[in-house]
Amino acid sequence: MAAPVSNTPEMEYNIADILAELAENDAKTAAQSQPEPIPEATRRNDVPKDEPVEVAEDENDIPAAVKRQPQAARESAADAPRPAPKQARPKAAPVEPANLSEPEPTRRGKKKKRSGLMVALRILVVVWAFEMLYFIVAVSDIPFIKKWRTIYIQTAMETMSHHWLADYFFPKTIVDPIRKGMSSVQNKQTGITSNIDDDKPTTATSNPQEPPKELTDEEAFYELFWEIDQVTMDDYIKKHADVLENGWDNIYINEAGLDDSGTSIYTKFGEQVLAVDAKNQILLIRVEGGGYRGVLAVAKDAERLTLCPSANIGYAGQYVGDIAANNNGILGMNGSGFIDPNGNGDGGEIAGYAMCDGTEYGTHYAWGYKRIELHENNKFYITDAQDATNAGTTDAVEFTPALIVDGTTLVDETDFWNGINPRACIGQSKDGEILMLVIEGRSVLNGIVGTGVVECARILALHNAEQAINLDGGSSAIMWYDGEYVNKCSNGYLAGRPLPNAWIYTESES
Repeated sequence: MAAPVSNTPEMEYNIADILAELAENDAKTAAQSQPEPIPEATRRNDVPKDEPVEVAEDENDIPAAVKRQPQAARESAADAPRPAPKQARPKAAPVEPANLSEPEPTRRGKKKKRSGLMVALRILVVVWAFEMLYFIVAVSDIPFIKKWRTIYIQTAMETMSHHWLADYFFPKTIVDPIRKGMSSVQNKQTGITSNIDDDKPTTATSNPQEPPKELTDEEAFYELFWEIDQVTMDDYIKKHADVLENGWDNIYINEAGLDDSGTSIYTKFGEQVLAVDAKNQILLIRVEGGGYRGVLAVAKDAERLTLCPSANIGYAGQYVGDIAANNNGILGMNGSGFIDPNGNGDGGEIAGYAMCDGTEYGTHYAWGYKRIELHENNKFYITDAQDATNAGTTDAVEFTPALIVDGTTLVDETDFWNGINPRACIGQSKDGEILMLVIEGRSVLNGIVGTGVVECARILALHNAEQAINLDGGSSAIMWYDGEYVNKCSNGYLAGRPLPNAWIYTESES
């Protein structure tokens, strides 16, 4: 039987206070041992909702105030109801590695190894693809590929110093037949020369029994510039009345500069007119087609044409514009080719032979080249370069191939001389007009790559060319008119190249 509890003041204890102290102790203990917060999902899935937390009934867990009570009081306090214990929060389970059977460094090593193998495999696939592409381009007989491969090799072979662009990338079994084909064209032209008749007048004479017909200034203008479409010319004059301010024989229209877009005047062949200079008898025409653009200059008075040397010929060349300015020129284009080692020539040393107003320079080209001679009767004639210069010659240059001889076109699509290049050609119409043609090229981003000699011959034949020859092209192909260049050099960083000489058409003195 339990001992009775004393009612003295020292031994009186409030049961509610004891329970409150016990609850406070429990709260402190729980706060000290409380784990890190656990995700809701973990608490929800891993902790049983109804599982109570056991509370140890250890002597150390009893408050000091209870210990001081008599045994009976402590038993009564122990028998009193207690608040429900709080459930402990279990610690989150540690996340295990994906594969505990292998240590982390081993897995990383395998990953790197697989990555390296994939990179090597990709490189091999790319190399294989390029080899297959090269094989198709270099030796395939597919007609489309063969055609453009031949044009590429011809383009390289036609230059003065870039044959390596063909020899380096293609096998000899592909390059040599094309090289021989180009030589065959030169061989085919050997012996074909102009019928020289120095007594023949430049233009057909009128019947001496008929008096010359008197023409109005307007009629004389359209007779001189027979190529111009009269309707478009008249429309232009209506919109620009000041053009006739000084009369028909002094009409000057110039929209040929690199920053100009040309006029609204057209030729009878549908070509845009860039400039009309009645005083100097010059007509500049835009010529263009698939992948090329250029300028054709028609200079009506052949007597004013001459081949002018650079000021320091033999040592250094000059730009066409400078040569023209030194020789009272109004119109000019490149003349002879020049020795150009590795593309760094300064234009001082002529390739082949030239004659400038009776003075000879250089040495004749050997077999296969042609020479165009300007004679005292102001007529062009074409002959073989290895032959002696004909009597009566005042000016001459040598190059290849000849395009038109005595009105007959010598080149066609079957020839192995049809590379896509910037071009320069000079010739003369059956009526004695000087024809200067320059074609731009090598500007792939602008769609201007150049053209072949066949297309040049077609343009010149359209304008009644009687004689015409291909000149040195590439970055040498340049035309200058009245103080400015009218075509872009194929090297976009240059305004042409220094040259040993240039064809110059002099300005009228009147």
